[in-house]
Order: sequence, then C-alpha cells, then structure tokens
Amino acid sequence: MDIKGKIGELASKITGDESLKEKFNNDPMGTVKELAGNIPEDQLKAVTDGIKTKISLDNIGGSIGSLFGKK
Repeated sequence: MDIKGKIGELASKITGDESLKEKFNNDPMGTVKELAGNIPEDQLKAVTDGIKTKISLDNIGGSIGSLFGKK
C-alpha cells in the first residue's frame, strides 16, 4: 500500500467536506477507518497521524501564502 498516497487522498477528502472535517476532528481514527477500510489495523494510527500532519501543514502553508498575497 502506498501510505503517502493514501494520506494525501484522505486528507483531500476530509478537507474538502465540512461534515467529514468535523467528524475527523471528533473521531480521527474512526473516520479514517470508515473512509479507507482497507488500512491494516497496525497502520491505522500512522495514517491518521499523517493526515493530521498534512492538514496542519496545508493550513500553515495557506496562512503563510496569504501573508505574501498568494491564494
């Protein structure tokens, strides 16, 4: 399984849907398991943590970009 690709795919789904974003904030591992049921249990936490990190970095990148007039 391409974990990096899966993290990117799921992060995009989550950030693109307000209800999924709220659900992820309330129950991250449950949401990831629901969206990608094919993730082995031993990798579920790593993927969930990776999604949290990606979303945070994307938010920081957007904030920094807006400081310099980029959208």
